[in-house]
Amino acid sequence: MLDVSALRGVFGGTVLTRDDDGFEAARVLFNIAVETSPAVIARCTTAEDVRQALAFARRSGLPAAVRSGGHSVAGASLVQDGLVLDMRAMDSVTVAADARTAAVGGGATWGAVDRATQAYSVATTGGRVSTTGVGGLTLGGGSGWLERKFGLACDNLLSVDLVLADGREVTASETEHPDLFWALHGGGGNFGVATSFTFRLHRLPEFSIALLLWPHDEGEAVTRAYRDFVADAPDEIGGGLLYLTGPPEEFMPPHLVGQLCCAVLVTHAGPEAELRELAAPLLEADPKATVLTDIPYADLQCMLDDPPGFRNYWSAEYLMDLPDEAVRRFCASAYEMVYPSPSQHALWPWGGAVARAGDWPMRHRDVPWVVHPFGVWADPADDERARRWAHRLRDALQPWSTGATYLNFIGDEGADRVVAGFGAANYARLAQVKAEYDPDNVFNRWHNIVPATVRRDTVTRSG
Repeated sequence: MLDVSALRGVFGGTVLTRDDDGFEAARVLFNIAVETSPAVIARCTTAEDVRQALAFARRSGLPAAVRSGGHSVAGASLVQDGLVLDMRAMDSVTVAADARTAAVGGGATWGAVDRATQAYSVATTGGRVSTTGVGGLTLGGGSGWLERKFGLACDNLLSVDLVLADGREVTASETEHPDLFWALHGGGGNFGVATSFTFRLHRLPEFSIALLLWPHDEGEAVTRAYRDFVADAPDEIGGGLLYLTGPPEEFMPPHLVGQLCCAVLVTHAGPEAELRELAAPLLEADPKATVLTDIPYADLQCMLDDPPGFRNYWSAEYLMDLPDEAVRRFCASAYEMVYPSPSQHALWPWGGAVARAGDWPMRHRDVPWVVHPFGVWADPADDERARRWAHRLRDALQPWSTGATYLNFIGDEGADRVVAGFGAANYARLAQVKAEYDPDNVFNRWHNIVPATVRRDTVTRSG
C-alpha cells in the first residue's frame, strides 16, 4: 500500500487515497465514460502544495496528471494508479479594473471569471460552458463566444505562473521565458502546472443574443443562410449553428420539444437593437422559435451549460470552405447523432480576431469554419454509435478540411493528429521547449508533445 504520510506532513491541502471518504467524488470527471482511478488525489491550495505533490510523485515513481475543471473528453485530468494535482481550491479571481487585467488561480472556472469581470463591464474570451476550467481551456487555445472580437483565451494572456516538474517556480511572459510563453499559447499542459494566469480584459458594457430554431428538415436551407450571414458579419458577431434536441423551454413550440432541431445562436458584443438589425437575414428565414434579447455575458456563459453525468465523445475539423455540397453533407450527418440527448452537431465560425493573431503554435487559425461533433449520451450501448457518427462527419467533410484541428475539441486521436494541430514546424519548436522545461516528459496527459531528446516510441501515451 502506498504510504502518503510524508506528503500529508508537508501538504497544506487535502490528500485523498482510494480508502478515504470523498475520493470517488473527487475522481469523477465531466465525461463519466472515463473510469481512470488514480492512487492519490492531492487537492492543492498553494504553489508550495503543487511543488510538494510533484516531489512526492517523483520519489514514489508515480505518473502525474493535473485537474482543474475536469472537462478533458479523453480523461487527461486523471492518470491510472498515479497522482492527480487537483487545482480546484486555487480558484481566486482578482480584477484590476483600471488596468483591465485579471489575476486568475489555476483551478478557477470560467463562471467565476465571468462573474467577477462582469461587475466592471469588462470580459475576456472564455469557454462556452461556465464549469470549464480556465487552465485547460486557455493553455489549449481557448475558443469561446467572444473570440471573433477579442481573440482566443490564450491571445489575451499577459503572463502565466507555473511549477515545473523539477519543482522550480517560473513566470512566463513576453519578457520572462518568452519561449515558454509562446508554447503556452495552445501547447496545452505539456510544460508545467499553471498556478496563476494574468489576462488582458476588454470593455463589454452591452451584450445580446439571438437564439433561433427550426425543424431539422429545414436545416440545409438555414445552414446556407447562416453561412452567407457570417461571411459579411462584423467581428462583434459570434455564435454558431447546431443540430440539437429541442429543449423543454417555454419559447419552444410543443411539437419540437424532444425532436431534432437546427438552431442558430448569434452572439453580439453590443445591444439588442443593433443585433436585431444585423440578424435580419436570419430572422426573415421564419424561425419557429425565437429568443432575441440583451443578456449579461456571464448569464449566457451558464445558460447552455452541458449537464454532468453523461458519457462524451468529441472531435473536430478545420474547414477551408463551406460550399453547398459541404453544407448538404454536414446536415445529412446530423441524422446519425445520438438524440434525444444533450449531443450537439456544431459549426463554429472563426475569422475576425482569431485569424489576426500573432505567431502562436496553433496551425491554420485563419480558417473560416470549425466543425465539431459533440456527443453526449447516457447509455453505454450508444458508445460505438457516437464514435462512428463523429468519425463519419469528419470523413464526409475531408474534401474541405485543412488536415489540422483544434486540439481542445478532440479526444485521444493519436500522435499524427497532435502534429497536425500544430503543423510539423511548430511541433518541432514545441518539442524543443518541452525538452528544456520538462525533459523527462512528466506532463504527458494533454495531447502529448514529446521532448526533442526523447524518441516518440518510448512514450506510451502520445495523443
